[in-house]
Amino acid sequence: MARQRTSSSFRTITEVLGKEKEFEKLRESLKNYNVVDEFEKIFPELKQIATAVKLEKQVLFLRVENSVWKSELNFQKTLLIEKINKHFNEVVIKSLKFL
Repeated sequence: MARQRTSSSFRTITEVLGKEKEFEKLRESLKNYNVVDEFEKIFPELKQIATAVKLEKQVLFLRVENSVWKSELNFQKTLLIEKINKHFNEVVIKSLKFL
């Protein structure tokens, strides 16, 4: 006799992707993408000055318009890191590198 499955025995894709160990690298990649993608939303005032390029090993790489702005943003590095981490409610970056 065939076993009947109830709707409660099924899991959503979100549950599977969010909890299964096999998808850990995928979750990490998505988190990294979200940080880069939302940089302009977190810092709309920096839209003309800096662009998030990538996030690798908790280091966010920013392409900056010129060396003067690189220097200015370097002074504010700690503040920028704190604001990004606060936005995501977890430590997603530990350092910034300017390109």
